[in-house]
Amino acid sequence: MDIASSTIVITGGAQGLGRAMAEHFAEAGASLALIDMNQDTLNEAEQICAEKGAKKVQGYVANVTDEGAVEEVFTTIQNDFGGINVLINNAGILRDGLLIKCKDGEITQKMPLQQFQSVLDVNLTGSFLCGREAAAHMAKAGNGGVIINISSVARAGNMGQTNYAATKAGVVAMTVTWARELGRFGIRCGAIAPGFIETPMTAQMKPEAIERALSMVPLRRWGQPDEIAHSARYIIENDFFSGRVLEIDGGVRL
Repeated sequence: MDIASSTIVITGGAQGLGRAMAEHFAEAGASLALIDMNQDTLNEAEQICAEKGAKKVQGYVANVTDEGAVEEVFTTIQNDFGGINVLINNAGILRDGLLIKCKDGEITQKMPLQQFQSVLDVNLTGSFLCGREAAAHMAKAGNGGVIINISSVARAGNMGQTNYAATKAGVVAMTVTWARELGRFGIRCGAIAPGFIETPMTAQMKPEAIERALSMVPLRRWGQPDEIAHSARYIIENDFFSGRVLEIDGGVRL
């Protein structure tokens, strides 16, 4: 697949990892549809991507957890760009916490259902809804396509991340399932499992957590967002890549 002739939809595309991928593909001359929740950050991302060489760039305010909103925004993107070639399911949140806390035989805290569910809603349900709509438009158009789900090294399980780890394992399972279901339509599906990447989201981590995280990375540094963008580009351009996960983690194993 040729990047310069592709329309790439990126959820969470106005900030963090999504923004880095948008800028990377803008420099390659792609057309970009960026979905995010904040109009101001979308406006800024649009301007920068246009300056970096995007053939066309448009931002869309939409909540990926809202089925009606997702259906509407993908129909709008289809009409605005004349087609969808790539979806990068990047939108995600963290709401870390232990399952329970117990001291001296007494339960002092339990993870609230809302804390668990909010992460599933964005990271897993959001990826499902956006993947479903992108696949429907791609299959109908008959030109194939690529869906990339952003997972995490935490998909194997990580202390304090019951909710997040579950979602990142889930998107990998969806990736394999979609690759098998959608291959007959020429739609490829891949996933990227980043390790510790320097983004605003990881900046939310406590200092002691950051120190502990970097101590587990053999390369002893944060990964950079552009290194994940490079991985997404590989999946898009390699027409025989499907149903697999790229682990971009500097050798870390949780």
